[in-house]
Amino acid sequence: MTVEMYGAMWCGDCVRAKMLLDHHKVDYVWHDTDADDTNRERAQAISGMPKIPVIQFPDGTWLSEPSNPALVERLGANGLLPGTE
Repeated sequence: MTVEMYGAMWCGDCVRAKMLLDHHKVDYVWHDTDADDTNRERAQAISGMPKIPVIQFPDGTWLSEPSNPALVERLGANGLLPGTE
């Protein structure tokens, strides 16, 4: 199962969320919203807001600008953390 993450490297929340995903060894696809307008448009279509990061989970749910605890909770709910599969 893979997480889809939309964001930009200048965005502190995006970098923080990427670091959390990397720390927990979560498989994810990075969609750079600066490199491709399609990625920016897709992120906005998912969340309905022009904010990043937007993180979409295998169950179809998504978070925008999540805190670390909120992101960890959603990863666990999707079975993406050790002991939650």
